[in-house]
Amino acid sequence: MQEPARPDPDSLDFWSFIALANHRLSQEYGFRHQLATQVLLTLNRASNVVTYDLEAAVHRPRGRSWSAFRVLFVVWLAGPLEPSAAARLAGMSRAAVSNLAKTLVADGLLARTPGEHDGRSVQLSLTGSGHREMVEVFAAQNEREAGWVEVLTEAEQRVLVLLLDKLITARAGFETRH
Repeated sequence: MQEPARPDPDSLDFWSFIALANHRLSQEYGFRHQLATQVLLTLNRASNVVTYDLEAAVHRPRGRSWSAFRVLFVVWLAGPLEPSAAARLAGMSRAAVSNLAKTLVADGLLARTPGEHDGRSVQLSLTGSGHREMVEVFAAQNEREAGWVEVLTEAEQRVLVLLLDKLITARAGFETRH
């Protein structure tokens, strides 16, 4: 059997690649769940594009990474926190938070203090400089966020949040890693 002709990769954009992938996955390999593949590829792509834009436009010009912002954000709004709680809320590993915290402490944005209940634990909290930076940075990020979602009506934004929440929380049918 002769393999079907493949398009020139330079002629593909994201959407034509999705169409090609779905066609090949179903026709050549017999996979049945093309819409599931399309939904998750599109969700992943959207997340990556928005995250990259926010990091490139807001955080990198200030010398920070998206990961550093996530740690500072959760400590700003929910802190003081133990690193494990910061990791859970930021969707990161405990090791990643610990490594980032070292840099953020050295930069004067975070403080590490002994935990209240256990002498081995620590609490992360924002310094005055960290608080001022987060207010300034989030003002810029929030404007960028608004620019991203302005193509959707308020009702569409709420529906999207509901659908994403449903996708994330309704995964009891199989064991997921997060």
